[in-house]
Amino acid sequence: MNLNNKTVDTLNILLADYHIHYQKLRNFHWNITGPHFFELHAKFEEFYEDAKLKIDEIAERILTLRGKPVSNFSVYLDISNINEASTILTDYEMVSTILEDHKLLLKQLKIVTVAAEEAKDDGTLDITGTYIGEIEKTSWMLNAWNQKN
Repeated sequence: MNLNNKTVDTLNILLADYHIHYQKLRNFHWNITGPHFFELHAKFEEFYEDAKLKIDEIAERILTLRGKPVSNFSVYLDISNINEASTILTDYEMVSTILEDHKLLLKQLKIVTVAAEEAKDDGTLDITGTYIGEIEKTSWMLNAWNQKN
């Protein structure tokens, strides 16, 4: 197997993960209620705008590697590590769900990193390193918010 093909395959799974995560963030943005509405409504929008940029960057990286990005939601649902979420969750449940998604995104990013290291693909490694750092920081902040004292 061509080493770039392995990287493309792992990036396509990451692309699917980000698409499902993006839609989940939109779901939460639309359906948040309660005393944290204003705070989380804006934060979820910030998160989905960031995910949208990452989706485009991942697809363009796949194309740079001469692959084809998957683009059907049926395929995303089939290959993603992330599942859809209910529209009826509390604010704390929404944040907990995002934190669980972050764990799955980090796991897939590490799989992409291994494939990129094997292929000596510095461009993909730059992307995964940046994403990992951003997710870890965001997870720390969300976890701090989600503490029930």
